Amino acid sequence: MDQMTQEMTQGYSNRTLSAVPENEAADNMPQAPRDSSYYVKRCIAKYIQHGKRLLKLHQLMNELQQCIEDGAKRKEVLEGTLGYILCSTQEAAVVPPHVAFAIRPSPGYSKYLKVNANDLTVEGISASDYLKLKESIFDEKWAKDENALEIDFGALDHSMPHLNMSSSIGNGFSSVSKYLSSGLCDEKKARELLVEYLLSIQLNGEQLMINEKLNTPEKLQGELVAVEVFLSSLPEDTPFQQFKQRLKDWGFEKGWGDTARRVQETMRSLSEVLQAPDPTNVEILFSRLPNVFKIVIFSPHGYFGQANVLGLPDTGGQVVYILDQVRAMEEELLLRIKNQGLDTKPQILVITRLIPDAQGTKCNQEREAIDGTKHSHILRVPFRSENGILRQWISRFDVYPFLERFAQDATAKALEIMAGKPDLIIGNYTDGSLVASLMANRLGVTQATIAHALEKTKYEDSDVNWKEKDPKYHFSCQYTADIIAMNATDFIITSTYQEIAGSKDSPGQYESHTAYTLPGLYRVVSGINVFDPKFNIASPGADQSVYFPFTDKNKRFTQFQPAIEELLYNDVDNEEHIGYLKDKKKPIIFSMARLDTVKNITGLTEWYGRNERLRGLVNLVLVAGFLDPSKSKDREEMAEIKKMHMLIEKYQLKGQIRWIATQTDRHRNGELYRFIAETKGAFVQPAFYEAFGLTVIEAMNCGLPTFATNQGGPAEIIVDGISGFHIDPTNGDESSNKIAEFFAKCKGDSNYWHTISAASLQRIYECYTWKIYANKVLNMSCIYSFWRRVFKEEKHAKQRYIQMFYNLQFRNLAKNVPIPSDEVPKPATEVAVRRQPAKRARRTQTGLHRWFGC
Repeated sequence: MDQMTQEMTQGYSNRTLSAVPENEAADNMPQAPRDSSYYVKRCIAKYIQHGKRLLKLHQLMNELQQCIEDGAKRKEVLEGTLGYILCSTQEAAVVPPHVAFAIRPSPGYSKYLKVNANDLTVEGISASDYLKLKESIFDEKWAKDENALEIDFGALDHSMPHLNMSSSIGNGFSSVSKYLSSGLCDEKKARELLVEYLLSIQLNGEQLMINEKLNTPEKLQGELVAVEVFLSSLPEDTPFQQFKQRLKDWGFEKGWGDTARRVQETMRSLSEVLQAPDPTNVEILFSRLPNVFKIVIFSPHGYFGQANVLGLPDTGGQVVYILDQVRAMEEELLLRIKNQGLDTKPQILVITRLIPDAQGTKCNQEREAIDGTKHSHILRVPFRSENGILRQWISRFDVYPFLERFAQDATAKALEIMAGKPDLIIGNYTDGSLVASLMANRLGVTQATIAHALEKTKYEDSDVNWKEKDPKYHFSCQYTADIIAMNATDFIITSTYQEIAGSKDSPGQYESHTAYTLPGLYRVVSGINVFDPKFNIASPGADQSVYFPFTDKNKRFTQFQPAIEELLYNDVDNEEHIGYLKDKKKPIIFSMARLDTVKNITGLTEWYGRNERLRGLVNLVLVAGFLDPSKSKDREEMAEIKKMHMLIEKYQLKGQIRWIATQTDRHRNGELYRFIAETKGAFVQPAFYEAFGLTVIEAMNCGLPTFATNQGGPAEIIVDGISGFHIDPTNGDESSNKIAEFFAKCKGDSNYWHTISAASLQRIYECYTWKIYANKVLNMSCIYSFWRRVFKEEKHAKQRYIQMFYNLQFRNLAKNVPIPSDEVPKPATEVAVRRQPAKRARRTQTGLHRWFGC
């Protein structure tokens, strides 16, 4: 953000349109010209001078500066209502004689204003009208089509409760607890629904909690009083089995607890919820209910495995995330089952794609036990078409023709292995979330969605320009699948607030799906509402048996240290590393990521190359991708590899840089972080956008001071200047100077490095562990499984709408994605070259009612 934009936004940082009526800004706008009408009119005229176009905030501000050169007059204009509007503007659609502003006064809130350049009249307009103006820039015929398809999921949510403050976004679990406590207090029907829900809880066909003797709230409350007296007479540690039959006579089954004390605590929480509910009691009750034993987790794309997969195409942090997630959830489930007094074992299945040509990995094995667990497995199901099983890896952008059949096959396999339906289905990324939606709806099971990274926010204006990018990325399929999955799911798990609603200055990943358009295809006037209580924040951690402080000498993986020294300091180029470090005494700045554009590893290399001060203070070590572009199958990665070689030559970095190919051994990687820490170095994560930032968590777990992007999750993980540092990925000079300043300060004060290191560890232990995560997610599953019953009719109506959208749009779009042949793909020589479509196979039309019907 340039200085003028900063000054303008700072001047209005305390003003918010969200707190005023819808049209107040429009009503106020004509008053501003009375003070500076000439300059305001010049500014609006400047915007329309070049005809139809879409302008971002920085462009609006630059053109304002050009037409109002006098600083005093410019300040006067910016202090009027035009500045009031511009400080909240995300973009403006210029369609002479109008300029339509999309304004975002605070996270989650969007409003639209249209200014007439001729007389400066202003009117508030709807999202639909704004999108039509925006579309006319790209496809005027479509914009004027009265029969253009509009998608409005918000029309189905009018009776659903929503949050109303930006600060509440992501607190869905707490909000649902408050709503349920209010409903249980005021409505007899809600208490009856709770009794029905308790009666529905079973394990392998065996009744848990209560039986038909207690089929009304009144009967249940009466017997709870009697049982309370009985339990008070028993020693607290009396095993449940000793009084099991006595409770059964009253109508209570097993599942309340393993001892008299725990049974009594659970029954008291239920009694309080029935008599005088409050949110805390509601949360306690649902966290104790035995309703989650079997979990299915979907992650179809990439190479999903436990060894030799990290760094392969489309395979990165999500694999680590899911495997760590599974270990933590199994551990938490085992603890809960024990406390519930039940004799059963949990089951967790991670369902991914089976790839026959597995490139030396285990991705061609149908079933694989997950290390560190006793009851969790990877289940691999192949992609099928009428041509048979697809043998080769394909990009995540090309999977859409296979997903419906994959969902059918995965469902059948999961039911067979689990001997029944799962209790929770979790979808990851676009493909996994869509498949989870299909399976959850077919089986009537609670669903959770974890987007990780929504592509729409990675590629600017990729919605309005979808036709240009569709042959390569198939965004039409992806964005359609995303909007279906996020509306179908019962709850959404995010790692950060920014993932949902962004920051003061920029919208979040989900928020960007509120209103958007794909001209010529459909217009979304209400896609997702970030104030929906389905949104929750549950931040993951890192495996603390692998990523632990460098000071824990007794735990260190010393067997890796000779190999790590060779990896960093051997002067000879080979297939694993190139470049060398001439001054081996310098601290190291270190980064590790996939080598794609968004991760910005080439950007970091260029920052370093341009900053002589930084180069004098530290060496640069990068672990990213392949070193040879011919070894990559990914179009984007090949371009980044070539750029890396170019930058190393351009800035003559050999002697100060070590570029290491992707490392897949996480135990050795953990020791690598600690080795870098011992050089008094730092970790740098320079991504243009990072939904969460697992590598940031890993580095901080090892006590390594961390510089991370201010775009996305890392901005919440790190408290800037306290537990690490934020850097701006769009301002390399500023970011590299900030890193250099840190090392210069450490050179003068050796304690400063240790202060930041200690603060990073404290931050992790307080907020980012897998134990905290697993407890949150399982609590969510318990309460949202009841929530979906409370709003059963509303969910049914939305599902019918989704069914129509899926049938009329997604399936037809998926048919247009070429099905690749099983020929070994040849490396592309240009980034723009894309895979040639194979002969398209006709797909079997499966009955949609099996997936979306009721």
